[in-house]
Amino acid sequence: MPVVDQTSMLLLKGYAWLPGLRRRAAGDVVHTRLLGRRATGLCGPDAARFFYDERNVERRTALPGPIKSTLFGHGSVHGLDGAAHRVRKAMFTSLFSAPAVAALVAHVTTEWDLAVASWEGRRVVLFDETAEVITRAVCDWAGVTVDDGDLPELAADLVTMVDGLGSSGPRHWRARQARRRREAWLERFVRDLRDGSEDAPPDSAAEVVAVHRDAGGRPLHPRVAAVELLNVLRPTVAVSWFVAYAAHALHRWPEHRARLASGDAEFAEAFAHELRRFYPFAPLLGGRAARELDWRGEHIPAGSLVLLDVYGQHHDPRFWRDPYTFDPRRFLGTEPGPYDLIPQGGGDPASGHRCPGETLTVALLRTLTPRLARLDYDVPRQDLSISLRRLPARLSSGFVLVPALTPPCTGPRRPYGRPRATPPERLRPRPRRAEHGCP
Repeated sequence: MPVVDQTSMLLLKGYAWLPGLRRRAAGDVVHTRLLGRRATGLCGPDAARFFYDERNVERRTALPGPIKSTLFGHGSVHGLDGAAHRVRKAMFTSLFSAPAVAALVAHVTTEWDLAVASWEGRRVVLFDETAEVITRAVCDWAGVTVDDGDLPELAADLVTMVDGLGSSGPRHWRARQARRRREAWLERFVRDLRDGSEDAPPDSAAEVVAVHRDAGGRPLHPRVAAVELLNVLRPTVAVSWFVAYAAHALHRWPEHRARLASGDAEFAEAFAHELRRFYPFAPLLGGRAARELDWRGEHIPAGSLVLLDVYGQHHDPRFWRDPYTFDPRRFLGTEPGPYDLIPQGGGDPASGHRCPGETLTVALLRTLTPRLARLDYDVPRQDLSISLRRLPARLSSGFVLVPALTPPCTGPRRPYGRPRATPPERLRPRPRRAEHGCP
């Protein structure tokens, strides 16, 4: 029987779509159609290893146009394979070396502390404030000149590019417009760098991208260079999603606050890993079968889509004990394998398609979440739901908080690092599982 195209169902069901198909198929492999193409859905660490083998799955012709036009950009590293991918990926790997990550974390930390000092006594939407903090810091670190007055609009555009990923309506078109606007801006910036009318610090991201030569020895077209600069700025600002999720986790499970606030670096890293496992971000990853394939007895035709169920893998009891329990302790004393925890891809980031900025994401969360845990604030009544039908998922309210006023005296006060409890009768009823990142 012909298989009905499931694109509309993906947009309707969101994160539950592929896990639901697999559940009905009673296995890790499901055959379907997506974007008009035959598709095979896979799940599990072994499937991730299979997916990230370039002999099996390629990316060059797999990314659909709408995703290129919003999230990644046309001509980006995400659509390359083989030598072209390795050379371009080496550029990104150099940008996110350990010293470079440490420098960027220091920039973000400085901007965060300055911002928090200005929050006292006012109502703050954490998601929005974090996006502006990170935008200012990453532009300064990358050597991209931004006027203070233009920064809020730039931060909003970078968020919009991510936010339009899984929508076919107004969010999608706003994301396209934001990308066109910022690509044109950075293309002018790259041209100015090359002709000497603009300067960037040596070895900064702007300078590295502007002078980079691809596998054929040619410099990047200015528009492609602009795309790749955005692929430094945009994913860094996307950490705002996880900072808002961190506030949500601390509000829902306050028992983790004290240890996180204490400065326990090992626990802070475990908390970062659990945030990326438990909360929804990438629902799935897609590629194209490079040849006729066989996966555990299931035939995958050459040229068809191969889908890796990221959200399903992160919530599968075969791979995670009590997967619907938020428990950072599962990562204490152990480092997740390269194909186990895959919110930003699997395998080796130096040679494969795993995001080279993953170490930066973890480092930022390892630094910012203890600061958040130590912050003294009220949580006013708000919508704290997280819809799994929305791609990408997002905390509905952005997490509104009101930092406490500093008392004028030195008398006793509540323990630092614990938010004031909202009276139980003022809290919304505990949301259903689906509102907390569970199918």
